[in-house]
Amino acid sequence: MKENIRKALKTLASGETLIYPTDTIWGFGCDATNVEAVEKIYKIKSRPDSKSLIILVDGMEMLQKYIDTIPERIEKFLDNANRPTTVIYSDPKGLAKNVVASDNTVAIRIVQNDFCRDLIEKFGKAIVSTSANFSGVASPDGFDEIDPLLLKKADYIVNLPAAQTKNTASQIIKLNDRGEIEFLRK
Repeated sequence: MKENIRKALKTLASGETLIYPTDTIWGFGCDATNVEAVEKIYKIKSRPDSKSLIILVDGMEMLQKYIDTIPERIEKFLDNANRPTTVIYSDPKGLAKNVVASDNTVAIRIVQNDFCRDLIEKFGKAIVSTSANFSGVASPDGFDEIDPLLLKKADYIVNLPAAQTKNTASQIIKLNDRGEIEFLRK
């Protein structure tokens, strides 16, 4: 695993893209603070840049680098969540402008996968996590279902093809105008 981390870190630091296992599905990602790297993701996936990308962080401390105020209600929810949960936050800072939605929100998940957590912790910055597929195509259920063309377009593929992912997308939540948790995806 150390060699995978070393190569993935070099890839991220170089502004390149990688395919890697996450706590949900296989992800296609890059440095979430690098505008050019994020643009590569959109271009390779043929994804409209109006569709936001999910960002992964390694914990609450890193989350606070990008979000000034984390609502207490969200913190409590995350403390008790029994599945990967992506939260829509307002007014992010320090991220590439092309990961922030037009309404000045961003989707961030505190990752629960050991490989991802180690990678992000050592990188010291958030990374992009979008499904390892082309836009409009179903997300792969495992490494062996990733389109070979996408594999060729990635700069680095983490060599953990047997890595266990949950093979389901995260739930997505946000606080509504009344301060209540709203589920955007269950």
